[in-house]
Amino acid sequence: MPTQPEIWLRGPQPGIPALLQPAAHALLQAREDLNAALAAFPDERLWDRPAGVASVGFHLQHIAGVQDRMLTYARGEHLSATQFADLKQEGQPATGQTTVAELLTRLSTQTDRTVAALAQTDPDTLPDYRTVGRAALPSTVIGLLFHAAEHTMRHVGQCLVTVKMY
Repeated sequence: MPTQPEIWLRGPQPGIPALLQPAAHALLQAREDLNAALAAFPDERLWDRPAGVASVGFHLQHIAGVQDRMLTYARGEHLSATQFADLKQEGQPATGQTTVAELLTRLSTQTDRTVAALAQTDPDTLPDYRTVGRAALPSTVIGLLFHAAEHTMRHVGQCLVTVKMY
């Protein structure tokens, strides 16, 4: 039973522009929910795919990766070779990503970076045009930042269901 209300009901996050508060709340709630749900999750189940669904390990890697990639696009940059390599290996154990604790630490660090980026975003740039991927699909700064939060929460939900299967 939670002792505090959800993060969005705890007030504004300091330093985050008003229009980006919902994204910050979602990102921080995702981290809190995953830490709670995975506190006793066994490392030996991290890469299992019950009933063919994505593994808990995949979700943790993917959430951190999506946040990183969306920030790159929001800055108007292209993905690096390292980011492409990380994307390709999502769903498989990697150096420093073999335990629940390691993956939660990685995710927490990336969430800190993402929330810091929200704080550094000039609200006047939110409607600025950005492109996504090799196909240069159209988006905006606000679209990318909200997608980082929305996609995070989508995978948190899937991960929580997978955890319940054990």
